[in-house]
Amino acid sequence: MKKTIRIIGVPIDLGQNQRGVDMGPSAIRYAGLSTRLKSLSYQLYDEGNLYVPVRDSLADKHGSDFLGAVQQVCQAAYNAAADAVAAGEIPLFLGGDHSLSIGTIGGVSSHDPVGVVWVDAHGDANSPATSPSGNIHGMPVATLLGDGYPELVDIGRPGAKLSGKDVVMIGIRDLDGEERDWLKKSGVKVYTMRDLDERGMGSVTREALEFLSDHNRIHVSIDMDALDPNTAPGVGTPAPGGLSCREAQLLMEIIADTKKLVSADIVEINPILDHENRTAKMAVELVTSLFGKSIF
Repeated sequence: MKKTIRIIGVPIDLGQNQRGVDMGPSAIRYAGLSTRLKSLSYQLYDEGNLYVPVRDSLADKHGSDFLGAVQQVCQAAYNAAADAVAAGEIPLFLGGDHSLSIGTIGGVSSHDPVGVVWVDAHGDANSPATSPSGNIHGMPVATLLGDGYPELVDIGRPGAKLSGKDVVMIGIRDLDGEERDWLKKSGVKVYTMRDLDERGMGSVTREALEFLSDHNRIHVSIDMDALDPNTAPGVGTPAPGGLSCREAQLLMEIIADTKKLVSADIVEINPILDHENRTAKMAVELVTSLFGKSIF
């Protein structure tokens, strides 16, 4: 029986200040996502986009002032993720900023534990007390581990959705000071770009998956700023010295080999800052590798 992928757009741009990420789901679809996934013999169901309040309709608000709207969107994402998993489908969420993962990962883990591979330049592990910017897209990991706005921590069900032993981060190269200290105490396994430079993506990925070996289900959350800006220019918070195209694809291929993938997010594509949709096209390449495309 063919496995079904349920595509769900979440055009949220309320977790940060850079405008444009709300167009990310359209950019990924336009880059040929459905055609490429169908070529891998999946059944495909595109649910369209979840409702996200238009930023300009939330007059004179910014940062944490969008908290109620972010809560509303993440609750919808939680429900959509839980429904897809209950139906035996693989939810693929198209962002939008990374705040959406508070909902998606919460929903995917609503009935059974899930291990998370967090692919990002940033730790996204700030809390309201530590965040220099107050931007919620820099808080989802801490929130999922129970440290954040109560309105977001308790989405779907009360309390933390993950513990540190459930999360590995790959590609990290830009951390705030207090965020770094929090991560060191959290139990999250963090692989920085230095680890990748010294040891190579293959070795790091296999060790990361061994860290998650007690998990039979894996969620992959891909922030496109994990890639080097020369490869993926269309992101709001670029950080130099990121993953190459082949490093990112190898990571996806090795995860695909485990046959444990149950869900994924791909976030933070900003078409306004992109060149000829390059970043969305790269995202499609990564997604197809994650879902089993092989070179030979």
